[in-house]
Amino acid sequence: MAKSLVLERKGELSIREIELPDQLGPQDVRIALHTVGVCGSDVHYYTHGRIGDFVVNAPMVLGHEGAGTVTEVGGGVTGLQVGDRVCMEPGVPDMSSRATKLGIYNVDPKVTFWATPPDHGILTPSVVHPAAFTYRLADNVSFAEGAMVEPFAIGMQAATRARIVPGDVAVVTGAGPIGVMVALAALAGGCARVIISDISAEKLAIAEGYDGITGVNVAQHALVDTVMAKTAGWGADIVFECSGNPRVYGDAIRAARPGGCVVLVGLPPEPVPFDVSAACARELRIETVFRYANVFDRALELISSGKVDLTPLISETFPFERGIEAFERAAEGRPADIKLQIRMPGEGQD
Repeated sequence: MAKSLVLERKGELSIREIELPDQLGPQDVRIALHTVGVCGSDVHYYTHGRIGDFVVNAPMVLGHEGAGTVTEVGGGVTGLQVGDRVCMEPGVPDMSSRATKLGIYNVDPKVTFWATPPDHGILTPSVVHPAAFTYRLADNVSFAEGAMVEPFAIGMQAATRARIVPGDVAVVTGAGPIGVMVALAALAGGCARVIISDISAEKLAIAEGYDGITGVNVAQHALVDTVMAKTAGWGADIVFECSGNPRVYGDAIRAARPGGCVVLVGLPPEPVPFDVSAACARELRIETVFRYANVFDRALELISSGKVDLTPLISETFPFERGIEAFERAAEGRPADIKLQIRMPGEGQD
C-alpha cells in the first residue's frame, strides 16, 4: 500500500493509501519519484471526470509527467542502474501491434498510459516502468526539468509533424504550457520566428521572454490581421493550433499562407465547425498530433544541451502533502500560471 494522490471521482481528490501494481519484471526498473507535473489532462479528469471515451469509473492515481531515481533494476536491464536520475515516457505500447511496427506507437489502440483510465498515474512514492521507456538525465538537468520532458515531447511531435523548413515563420494559437513548448520546439526545429496568441497578457509576457517569440493579445488585436501585417500579407508557413478553443480554428486556417501547414495540437471538448473550403482554396496541409512517438530522447537532448530552457515555465512547486491544493489552483486557471509541479517525499529526493 502506498500513500498516493487519488482522484476518487469527478471533483473529489484525496491523499490516501491505495494498492498499486508493484511487480518488477526482468526488463523493468523501479523508480522513486521526485517531481511530478500537474498536466491539463489530470485537471480535466478532476473537473470533468472524463476526456472523450476515457471515463473515470473507479479511483485513479493522477500524474504522468515525472522524474525520479532508479532504486531497483530487473535482471535483464543493462542500460540503467540503481542511483540513475531518470525521466519516464508514460505511454507503453503493445510491442507486437501494427502501430508499433510502423513507428506510430502513440496511436496503438492497446497503449497503456499513466493516469488514463483505467491505468493509475505516478503521484505515488514509487513506480515500476519498462527500462526501454526510461531515460537517464544528464547531470545538468534537474528533476524539475526532467518532469518537463513529457509535455515538451508534445511540442517536439508537433514540430516533427509540421516538417519545418529552416527559416519558416510559425504561428501558435494558445500560450498555455503546450503552446509555449510547441513554440520552443518550432524554434529549435528551424523556425526563424514564432507569433503566439492568447487572451492572457501574463502568459504572453512569459512566452515573449524567449528570443524569437512575439505575442499577440487577441482580446485586443485580430490574429489574422496581425499575422498578415508581420508577413507582408503572405501568411505563416505553419500554424500550430494549441488552444482547443472552437472559435480559433477559422483564424488558424486563414493565418496560414497558400500551401502552408496547419497542425492541430489542442483537443477541443466537442466537435468543431471546420471551413473545408478555406483550407482547400489555400491547398493547406493539415496535420494532427496525439501525444508523441520516437521523440522523447530528442526532447531530452535539447534540454540537456541548453538550447531549450523550460525552467521559466515552472510557476510553483508544491510539496506532496499540498498536492490537492496544487490541483485546486490548476483548476482555477490563473493567468500567470504555466506549469505547476509537485515535489514527492521519500527516496527520490536529493
